[in-house]
Amino acid sequence: MKALCWHGPKDIRCDHVPDPRIEHPRDAIIKVTSCAICGSDLHLYDGYMPGMENGDVMGHEFMGEVVDVGPASKHALKVGERVVIPFTIICGECEQCRRGNFSVCERSNRNKDVAGKMFGHTTAGLFGYTHLTGGYPGGQAEYVRVPYADKTHIKVPSNGLSDEQVLFLGDIFPTGWQAAVQCDIQPTDTVAVWGCGPVGQMTIRSAILLGAKQVIAIDDVPERLRWRKPGAPQPSTSTRSALSNV
Repeated sequence: MKALCWHGPKDIRCDHVPDPRIEHPRDAIIKVTSCAICGSDLHLYDGYMPGMENGDVMGHEFMGEVVDVGPASKHALKVGERVVIPFTIICGECEQCRRGNFSVCERSNRNKDVAGKMFGHTTAGLFGYTHLTGGYPGGQAEYVRVPYADKTHIKVPSNGLSDEQVLFLGDIFPTGWQAAVQCDIQPTDTVAVWGCGPVGQMTIRSAILLGAKQVIAIDDVPERLRWRKPGAPQPSTSTRSALSNV
């Protein structure tokens, strides 16, 4: 299959790599139908994140169709179903998963000892994001093996939703949503969001969904500031940090 592979800082290539296969009963194989580039991928591209190896497959924002399922995941997934795959690989059974702390799943990072030495703690296993997080091939590829697939998936309802409508559930929308949730937004609150890139846009929309009275977006990139509520004043770009009511 074809995949985007890391060969060093600022050296990403489209390579032919072996097709993934079922390696564990809880695995599934996904045919990728849509994927995205995350801002976190830039840390790999620029060489800021250690633990990458030549030929590693990139990507952790992806979705697709189930094409094969291990015997222990057949109760949860069926061939032909559409799923979004989150960045974080979770077992669903360890103490942290039972508490809902999925980002620190105790089982999915197969290199957790190395991560612990490097960072003082470990994350869960992550797709396409260095061998410090398990060295799992990522989703900027034609096919992906999903470990713990019975838990590591978001099933797409069979009601005609497009890839574009659900793809961001894998990482970027939950990131913005969590930022807004942690603000404990009240109906009388004005919320300011500094930086209106993709995560900022998701945070803005999350704040609105959570009931903020007003959301102020702060940025100095004109095309970002044009994403505003219909009828809102045209944002000024005469200052370094322009503000726009959303």
